[in-house]
Amino acid sequence: MSTGDAGSLSSTLDRVSRDVRAILARVLDGAEVTVPEAETLAVATGRDLQALTLVADELRHRHVGDAVTFVVNRNINFTNVCIKHCGFCAFSRDHREEEGYLLPIDEVVRRAREAWELGASEVCIQAGLPPKLDGRFYIDLTRALRAALPKLHLHAFSPEEVLYGSIRSGLPIKEYLTELKDAGLGTLPGTSAEILDQPIRDLIARGRITVDQWVEVITTAHALGIRTTSTIMYGHVETAAHWVRHMALLRSIQKDTGGFTEFVPLSLIHSEAPMYSKALVPGVRPGATGFEVIRMHALARVMLGPVLRNIQASWVKEGPKFSQVLLDAGANDLGGTLINESISTSAGAQYGQLVGPAELVRWIRDAGRVPVQRDTLYNVVRTYEAGDDPTTELDRVDDAETRFGSYRRLIASGEFRFTQR
Repeated sequence: MSTGDAGSLSSTLDRVSRDVRAILARVLDGAEVTVPEAETLAVATGRDLQALTLVADELRHRHVGDAVTFVVNRNINFTNVCIKHCGFCAFSRDHREEEGYLLPIDEVVRRAREAWELGASEVCIQAGLPPKLDGRFYIDLTRALRAALPKLHLHAFSPEEVLYGSIRSGLPIKEYLTELKDAGLGTLPGTSAEILDQPIRDLIARGRITVDQWVEVITTAHALGIRTTSTIMYGHVETAAHWVRHMALLRSIQKDTGGFTEFVPLSLIHSEAPMYSKALVPGVRPGATGFEVIRMHALARVMLGPVLRNIQASWVKEGPKFSQVLLDAGANDLGGTLINESISTSAGAQYGQLVGPAELVRWIRDAGRVPVQRDTLYNVVRTYEAGDDPTTELDRVDDAETRFGSYRRLIASGEFRFTQR
């Protein structure tokens, strides 16, 4: 079906259940889907799911057109040492373990400079929470990066890290964020969200940042003019009703602040996650099913699209082929080149080292859409017209692991061994 084909949409809606047909008809007329309506859509199967997907694709076309965006960026996970023991995290290490590492500030700057010289417009910096961390470390790191690379966008520090820095420094969250902004921070990743439901959080990651604390960090950042992404992690012990309430909270925040740039659904990579591999949490699922992934992205477009227009498909989590499918289920963004992602990789993800711009352009063109390189704030950097050669210096890197390193090599090396006791 071609996007915007009203006849095909109408024909599809005629063949679905009465309740779903009524909800989707209202959505197509511009109505906001309610929480009870969204809960109905969140468990759609068969033709109901097909109709939800087609409507999500139509809304995607209305909201953002036929462009599919991506950013040229590098992930720098500067330490895997963490005081938390989250059930879904295979990345973190205790400070006594031999595989713990900590990159010094000059090494983080070196890696950021390398990315900048290869065309990256952003570095995404997130890590574990080392014990006895100097509360001003995140501020000092930001200042060092900004001094060395004044035009590189710093997309850094999860709400959990901001809270930790605030506690360790003794500064209130607002003052801490103000200092980060003054030091050169651009935007915050809206990670640490998992499911914004406290009983679920207490089950999969007791001691993690609470829902109220997450909301406080995010809304304070927005009030200070620091925009953030937003995320959800699903496919473990949550239900579809939890998805809906999570997105309803994000929608409410976005209506108040307008501070979210995108929504990124992240399906659990289960194979190395302790709560699954060690059976630490009863009833945990082995990640989301394919149908759940499709429903999640389609529901996100229907619930969030009118106020939060960018819905990302994570190629790290879903792989290139399924990410292409999600472009017809409401998604309009493929994230970034990453260069060396460590957190999902450590959990067992098969992807994450590097996907160059030329490969992302190929995926998008294969899906019949228009490839657009963006910056962190979704400003257009380059639109790839038909016949344009997308090859960049980053695409010419022959062996990404040798050139940039990898998580596997980093934890096996003693070069940056964490030594604090």
